[in-house]
Amino acid sequence: MSTIDFQIMWNRLIAVVEEQATTLIRTAFSTSVREAGDLSAGLFDRQGRMIAQAVTGTPGHVNAMAESVTHFVAEIGVQDMHQGDVLITNDPWMGTGHLHDITIVSPVFRKGAHIGYFACTAHVVDIGGRGFGPDGNEVYEEGLLIPIMKFAERGEVSKDLIRLIRANVRTPDQTVGDIYSLAACNEAGDRRLQAMLDEFGIDDIDGLADFIIDTSRKATHAAIAAVPDGSFSHAMQVDGYEAPIKMVVRLDIEGDSLQADFAGTSPMSKFGVNCPEVYTRAYACYGLKCAIAPEVPNNTGSLEPFRITAPEGCILAAKRPAPVSVRHVMGHLVPDVVLGALHQALPDTVPAEGASALWNIQISTRASDPASDLPSHEVLMFNSGGTGARPRVDGLSATAFPSGVSTMSVEATEQVGPITVWRKDLRMGSGGAGARRGGLGQTIEIEPRKGYDFYFNAMFDRVQNPARGRDGGKMGGAGRVELADGTQLRAKGRQLVKNGQRLRLSLPGGGGYGDPSGRPKQDIEADLEAGLITPEQAKADYGYDG
Repeated sequence: MSTIDFQIMWNRLIAVVEEQATTLIRTAFSTSVREAGDLSAGLFDRQGRMIAQAVTGTPGHVNAMAESVTHFVAEIGVQDMHQGDVLITNDPWMGTGHLHDITIVSPVFRKGAHIGYFACTAHVVDIGGRGFGPDGNEVYEEGLLIPIMKFAERGEVSKDLIRLIRANVRTPDQTVGDIYSLAACNEAGDRRLQAMLDEFGIDDIDGLADFIIDTSRKATHAAIAAVPDGSFSHAMQVDGYEAPIKMVVRLDIEGDSLQADFAGTSPMSKFGVNCPEVYTRAYACYGLKCAIAPEVPNNTGSLEPFRITAPEGCILAAKRPAPVSVRHVMGHLVPDVVLGALHQALPDTVPAEGASALWNIQISTRASDPASDLPSHEVLMFNSGGTGARPRVDGLSATAFPSGVSTMSVEATEQVGPITVWRKDLRMGSGGAGARRGGLGQTIEIEPRKGYDFYFNAMFDRVQNPARGRDGGKMGGAGRVELADGTQLRAKGRQLVKNGQRLRLSLPGGGGYGDPSGRPKQDIEADLEAGLITPEQAKADYGYDG
């Protein structure tokens, strides 16, 4: 086939995997999937190389899944895969970093021959154990670990596996429903792929896979070659759990080769903020690729040129059986570290630090009266602070970067459990001052409804160490966790909010970019008019007094 034929088919594959992802969103039981898009979907060749991914989804899921399919191939073996098989795991070190992410892989057959795989991942609200939170001391406490195995064999679902899952989770219908949704998602992708192959009159995707991966690899190497050579180091301190965490990276760039090494990073925590290396690689690659090769489609070819390593046993390369439930907190901060180093090679390119790590909150509602028969509920909310300002544009407010998930609507969240969200608005003054202002965080207030208390699992960062500005920009506002009456709460760990109390979350803002004295007067006035900064801040940060 010609290059033009391959290019047309490449574009068609994006539509195939987008329909795959859309099927997952439309059939998912969990709000984290259908409302926030916390998922990934993609097509892989017979070797387990990712050749196309849905735009819908998160880079942590997508880039980690790009590695995980090869584990399925090695563990099950192609000789033991059959038409109608559906494979499953949530092993943090073989999947996407923690037990709440379930990865489903479905081998694709055409005319009896194995030609590739569809794979997808989604976050389920409950997987048993302590629940989604950082308090565990081993992965065994954090929930049910499903090794790489068959969810279905030749189209027959494993009833024993379903019974085992239902017996170990608090939301059996929801969790099992999401697994079926993941399997249906791959099946939808398979149908669309078969129709495409019929249209083009081919029976395998080997040639197309080689074309996509080789083209993307060459383009990425060329983009790296345009970056100045050298070694560039950067460090960042973040809150951690029991102690602050130091994250360190060194970028070595030579020609079209790039190596990122996290030697010097703090050792593992005894709590569940540890990050398996697969997830560290996923977000380090994402940060680097956004800055260096943003136009190159994401697949195995465009990921391979970024070589990412971390010393085994550091918090970014956690060893079994470390607790890893909230690995996203460290993982989402990784791009800030690598971009800080890359800024030295490519000034005036990357943003200032942002809130970065999602302010996820898992809420477990319980009847205030232990003798009551009111049912319990599990509620998960995804919330975002502000992003760092960019060299020429202000940061984005209440926007998830680098995760890319959507914020769940209040209306959808309140339907899941007996809570009321009384407040959800932008947090005035939380964006760091600069020639370009950092994005604002938000303020959220949540209260249990009549007859209920709730426990919440806090997994928040940027409270003690707010986002730093760049090139003279100021820090973003630090986060706060408290009751509405001002009582201070911890930024991490399980805590109780009683009936009549109201939890208040003040999400952090992004850092500013450039000296605040360089901010145009009209932009300061626009911020004042919109209520994004106070008159006191305008004077203190920008010297503006009207």
